[in-house]
Amino acid sequence: MTEAGAPPRGAVRTPVRAATVRYVGLVGAVLLAVAGYLGGALPGVTAERVWHAVDGPLTVLLWLVGTGLLTGAWWALRHGTPSTGWAYRTAGLWSVPLLVAPPLGSRDVYSYACQGWAYGQGVDPYAVGVAAAGCPWVDAVAPIWRDTPAPYGPGFLLLAALAVALGGGLVGTVVVLRLIAVAGVLLGAVCLLGLARAAGVPTRRAVWLALACPLVGVHLVAGAHNDAVMLGLLLLGLLVVVRFPGRPRPLLVAGALLGLAVGVKATAVVVLPFAALAAVLGRFTVRSVLRDGGWLATGTLVALGGVSVLSGLGLGWVGGLRRSGDLEQWTSPPTAVGMVLDYAAELVGGRPAAVPVVRALALALLVMVLAVLWWRAWSALRALNDVRRRVVRLEAARPRVALLGAGLALAATVVLAPVFHPWYATWPLILLAASATRTTWFVLPCAAAAFLTLPDGTNLARLAKAPGALVMSALVVAAAVWGVPRLWRSRAGRAPFTPL
Repeated sequence: MTEAGAPPRGAVRTPVRAATVRYVGLVGAVLLAVAGYLGGALPGVTAERVWHAVDGPLTVLLWLVGTGLLTGAWWALRHGTPSTGWAYRTAGLWSVPLLVAPPLGSRDVYSYACQGWAYGQGVDPYAVGVAAAGCPWVDAVAPIWRDTPAPYGPGFLLLAALAVALGGGLVGTVVVLRLIAVAGVLLGAVCLLGLARAAGVPTRRAVWLALACPLVGVHLVAGAHNDAVMLGLLLLGLLVVVRFPGRPRPLLVAGALLGLAVGVKATAVVVLPFAALAAVLGRFTVRSVLRDGGWLATGTLVALGGVSVLSGLGLGWVGGLRRSGDLEQWTSPPTAVGMVLDYAAELVGGRPAAVPVVRALALALLVMVLAVLWWRAWSALRALNDVRRRVVRLEAARPRVALLGAGLALAATVVLAPVFHPWYATWPLILLAASATRTTWFVLPCAAAAFLTLPDGTNLARLAKAPGALVMSALVVAAAVWGVPRLWRSRAGRAPFTPL
């Protein structure tokens, strides 16, 4: 028996500090929603910056305070919450004000709407921009993206066209697109438990880091970015892989889910080699990877080819990826380095041309980094063949190594990509939250990225181009000086791929 008023045995009591954090974050989310109604990414308001409006100073103040409260609350419990259920409930509570707010932090949802409209009208979104397609809502699209082809896969264009058909007008279409994004977040939320348990990571910490992050609420829920759909499909595919390794039919299904993720955003392709490692059952050999990874690859190719044929657009979406780098901002490390080199060239009378060169070198470096990450993961898994029977707990290291490798691959993609937007940080965040043992190294950048945008989509990086490029380039140099010697020593010592 329990004393009167005491909680039942087994119940989790919420510490006072955790309860305070919950409501501090909620206040922050409400302030962000209010800022959105005062000066968010509303249709037709693209000509002037938010601070030039009548309520501009108040909007910016509410936004910055709200972002600070939400980010601070998330950071305060980064090592874990009272329980997994508490983390789910709190993240859901914070999402409610953002769910009913106008689009926040970006105008991309209007680009989605116009691309879906163009496709529905029989226009190839990979051939012309939404302005040339005659979209009636083009005034709501950010000017820089009105004349560029769609950089998204055919799977997402089918969803965007469905949103237009169901929504009718612009507001209805945006609502449907937001519901699709929320479905992606919910799908990822369901999969997080299984992935974290498979990797031996505390579920209450994984759920908190992945779902309560301000980037998720602001950009995936309120901003309705299609990254949410990609991540939902990606996590479900990986969950099927780790639950049913070595089984052909589930691996075909998992491959199809991963192919659909690539069909939304091509970024998901970097995860596939690591998913092939997670698909292996038994000893890790070249034959086993080709066998089990082959089923996965078959499902991926069938699904990706299927949506390409179903959409009638074929592989035209591959060409659209080239225009996604039209924007030059120092938040991308390669672009920042190129900008600094261009500034130096201008000082001596030269012509600025370094940005595309550095970007190309960074993509070549990315290919090498991905290959190294895969090889180190493969080597670590091969090493487990010898100790598998002696240490049963090392079985948990198998999915962890594969999932961590996938998270690191996404992190490298974000760092070395020609363009960086704050919501890109959610790609590695979700997987690293479910696989990494140390967290500050990826949580801190996500917290900083939460402050990069204003509610109308203005990127604050534009206000400090030269100083920002110099600071980012200095960070790149510092990271190289600090990291390369350590990487060399680990390679010389043949250190295994150890989870961070």
